[in-house]
Amino acid sequence: MKFDYVILGAGSAGCALAHRLAEDGRYKVALLEAGGPDSYPWIHIPVGYFKTMGNPRTDWGYETEPDPGLNGRRLKWPRGKGLGGSSSINGLLYVRGQAQDYDHWRQLGNTGWGWEDVLPLFKRAESYARGDGVLRGRDGPLTVSDSAVRRDVVDRWVDAALAAGYPANEDYNGISQEGVGHFQLTLRNGRRCSSAVAYLKPARRWANLDVLTHCVARKLTFDGRRVTGVEVAHNGQNRVITARREVILSMGALASPQLLMVSGLGPGEMLRDQGIDVRADLPGVGRNLQDHLQARPIYKTTLSTINTEINSLFKQGLIAVHYALTRSGPMTMAASLGTAFLKTRPDLETPDIQFHIQPFSASTKINKPHDFNAFTTSVLQMRPESAGHIALRSPHMEDFPAIHPNYLATKLDQDTLVAGIRIARQIARHEPLASVLTGEYTPGAGIDDDDHEALLNWARDTATTIYHPTGTCKMGRDPMAVVDERLRVHGIDGLRVADASIMPQIVSGNTNAPAIMIGEKASDLLREDAA
Repeated sequence: MKFDYVILGAGSAGCALAHRLAEDGRYKVALLEAGGPDSYPWIHIPVGYFKTMGNPRTDWGYETEPDPGLNGRRLKWPRGKGLGGSSSINGLLYVRGQAQDYDHWRQLGNTGWGWEDVLPLFKRAESYARGDGVLRGRDGPLTVSDSAVRRDVVDRWVDAALAAGYPANEDYNGISQEGVGHFQLTLRNGRRCSSAVAYLKPARRWANLDVLTHCVARKLTFDGRRVTGVEVAHNGQNRVITARREVILSMGALASPQLLMVSGLGPGEMLRDQGIDVRADLPGVGRNLQDHLQARPIYKTTLSTINTEINSLFKQGLIAVHYALTRSGPMTMAASLGTAFLKTRPDLETPDIQFHIQPFSASTKINKPHDFNAFTTSVLQMRPESAGHIALRSPHMEDFPAIHPNYLATKLDQDTLVAGIRIARQIARHEPLASVLTGEYTPGAGIDDDDHEALLNWARDTATTIYHPTGTCKMGRDPMAVVDERLRVHGIDGLRVADASIMPQIVSGNTNAPAIMIGEKASDLLREDAA
């Protein structure tokens, strides 16, 4: 069990990294995944997120601590369990973020992470039918598609947003993010194109890549200040897997910092409180936790929506037969169809809110849809100031850490989310949407547009995560940074982190595409440093 590189976590970044490190055959690579293989059929059916989120077979089932910004509520935080990680259970939405996000990372001292540096990696990763070869890739392993599913209520919302004065944008991953349009998806021939499908499936035949599932990392092993491998539990046996060159953590924004901490790398006082010997006092491990919080205005409509189209076994059967025969129809639908990236203030350089328009509604995205026709106009602030942290409950990986999101802790975050709710209401007053609405289900007519505190309190009572935890092993040079610009853990040799936890600031949009880019970037850094 000795390898050149040992990668912990087969998620969005880990699968990309494993493929790129192993593809030229020079290095022996191990990819370790605590979950199982991606053999569960619902993983590969696009609409399967209804069956995988909240399912202990495919979801680790994290839960936050009571959050003051949400009036003391706890939130479920789904995280993918198995090959592909969260790319196997997410809503299939492909969003790069803004060029300014990455230029900001570079300005923080992270050389090589500006937009001009990462754009070639995004292009290398994707195969997009409308790819222009300049801003979009055409022959990468990750298939990106325009949605073939169109819903009248979503198209009307898009047209209403245009009527409200917002610009159209056919490619928010192109020259500019700002505007209104439809989501692009990680979809291939009517099936989910997860990171595992894109990167691992073609690589499994390579003799120099070993993929081990049900392989749970317990603790890193050391020789002085150098990481030499990892202690794991694999199929009921404890063993040590050794890395001749480096170990790379790609376990995500919750598990990567947890493994660092239980291995003695983290805030010294917290580690000592848990009886852990401190190998490196890194106060930033587990800090800078950022996430996108979505408020979810819901409108009743006279149009048919998913809510009533799946309310009987007979209707569900017809949809399933249609999908089985054609690989099309409602079962190829992403979690959201319409989108908009908009500004809440005219003085902003770039959009600060994002909409996810869904032709269904529920009390939460995991719950059963309502029994009436309705749709959801989810809105979130893309660059929140509020940051939380995770803390150890015990020195053992099997005990999930305490998650403190710290949502809506600043006035800017509060004002931006309320402004987004008001924009959702403004768009709903325009045709061709207004005439097919029968009422605002929530927040409801009882809350006036001008009542900032009432709208904010409604958000505190009802808003939820859109599943984008980032930042807990942030990249940089300041005292709270965990990794440098080459993703090396400060003060430790032979160890890097490559996943969404390294983001110094959360990106402006969904996080799967940037996480895959981070895996691509990490492979370049590792190969350069090995040369």
